Amino acid sequence: MKNIKILKRTVMTLLFLAAVYATAGALTNVSAQEFKAGFMEKFYSGSSASQQSYSEQSKRKIGLEKKSLNHQKAATTYISSSEVKGPASLEEAIDFEQYPTATVVATGYTAGVESTGKSPEHPQYGVTFSGVKVKRDLYSTIAADLEVYPLGTILFIPGYGYGVVADKGSAITGNKIDLYFQTVEDVFNEWGKKELKVYIVERGNGQISEEALAELNETEALQVFREEIRKS
Repeated sequence: MKNIKILKRTVMTLLFLAAVYATAGALTNVSAQEFKAGFMEKFYSGSSASQQSYSEQSKRKIGLEKKSLNHQKAATTYISSSEVKGPASLEEAIDFEQYPTATVVATGYTAGVESTGKSPEHPQYGVTFSGVKVKRDLYSTIAADLEVYPLGTILFIPGYGYGVVADKGSAITGNKIDLYFQTVEDVFNEWGKKELKVYIVERGNGQISEEALAELNETEALQVFREEIRKS
């Protein structure tokens, strides 16, 4: 009997311990799951301040990525000169209708014997009445009747370009002007003799200097047209 009582107590003790262990395990498992769930929820949701900080960081990152992408695109975007359609001539680039006009007979001359009677050996070869040297450029030297167009007068002659009155001639009177060309061939091939309307851009004050002429020819906005004239 004594042995049976001891056995019963032992069995009851074992069952009690098993129940305690099972309960503790269940509680531990629930706590672990709850902790894990709570931690993940807190990690992903966070406080409102954390959410705002994360959102702002994301926006900044996206903004920087966009800026970087735009910069890369801009750095590798080029415009071919063939795609740029600008004015092909001075007549198209500038509204000359704003200036008064005059109808003239325009001829061409050179610095040579055929026009001035001077050879290259002459000390005054290529020197105009005003003292500046003849020039075919963006602003070229031309001859005119100084009673009509004083020295320094700027005319725009269609088909020729800007002309600055720097010279005179015995046969250049009234409505006649003489346009400078570098060679006799240029005179005949490019001009000859024409009656046409010219634009009086500016009336001169009776003088013109090399410095003033150089400044006109360096007008930055018109350099593309200057190159075309100089090539011709």
